[in-house]
Amino acid sequence: MGQKNLLSIIAVLAVLVIIFSSVYTVGEKEQAVVLAFRKISRVVTEPGLHSKLPWENVEKFDRRLLTLDSAPERVLTGEKKNVTVNYFAKWRICDLKEFYVTFREGNVFNANQQLADVINSQLQIEFNKSTIEKVVSIERDTIMRNLTDETNKKVRKYGIQVVDVRIKQIELEGEVLTSVYQRMNAERETVARGLRAEGEKRARIIRAEADRKAVEIQAEAGKRSERIRGEGEAQATRIYAAAYNQDQEFYAFFRSLQGYRNAFASKDDVIILEPDSEFFKYFNASK
Repeated sequence: MGQKNLLSIIAVLAVLVIIFSSVYTVGEKEQAVVLAFRKISRVVTEPGLHSKLPWENVEKFDRRLLTLDSAPERVLTGEKKNVTVNYFAKWRICDLKEFYVTFREGNVFNANQQLADVINSQLQIEFNKSTIEKVVSIERDTIMRNLTDETNKKVRKYGIQVVDVRIKQIELEGEVLTSVYQRMNAERETVARGLRAEGEKRARIIRAEADRKAVEIQAEAGKRSERIRGEGEAQATRIYAAAYNQDQEFYAFFRSLQGYRNAFASKDDVIILEPDSEFFKYFNASK
C-alpha cells in the first residue's frame, strides 16, 4: 500500500469521524441540551436527526412525567396534632435550560430534593389550616389541589412543572388515633340515632295511614253490604207481594205452614191457644 493510499484512507476516516461527531438524534421521549465548552449553546426539543459542531457535546433528558415518591413526612394540623403523611408527585421538565443551570447540570436527584422541600413546606401550610377530621375525609381532595397549584407556582422558576401531587396515606399517632376513633364513633352513633328516629317517625306515619285506609275500607264495605242487603230485602218483599197477589189463599196457607214449622220445631215446645183460634184455621179446615 502506497503512502498516498494510506493518507487517503486516513483522510476518509477523519471525514467520517467529523461527520458522525457532527450529527445526533433526539428521540420522541427526549429533549437535549447542546453544550459548547460546558456552556449551553442551545436546547433541542424536536425529535429527529440534528447537527452540531464537532466540539459541542449533547446531553439528553426525559420529556415524560417523572415521579417523586416521598418519604413519610410528619406535619401538624390546626389542632396541633401530629400526623404522618405519605405522598407522591408527578412532574416534568418544562424549561430545560433553566433546569440544567439550576440543578448542577440537570441533576434529577437534586431536582427531586428541591421539589420535596417545597412540597413539604406547602404541606405544612395546608394542614395548619385544617383539622384532623377534615384532612382525613372532607378536605383531602382540596388539599391535594392546593398542593399541586401552590407548588407549581414556586418551582416554575426552576424549569419544573408539577402536574399532580397525591396524598397516599395519612397515619394518626397514639392518642390522636384513639381520639379520632372515639369522635368518629360518637358521630356515627348520632347519625344512627337520627336515622332510627326518622325511621320510627315514618313507621308511625305509615301505620296511621294504613289504619285510616282500613277504617275507610271497612266503612265503605259496611255501606255497600247494607245497600245490598236493603236491595235484597226489597226484592224479596216484591217477590212475596207478587206471589201473594197471584194466589192469596195459597200464600196464606204457605205462611201458616211456616208458622207451624217454627212453632213446633222442638218436641219440648208448648203452645196454649183456643181450638178455634185463627192460628189453627187450616188444621180445622183439613177436617
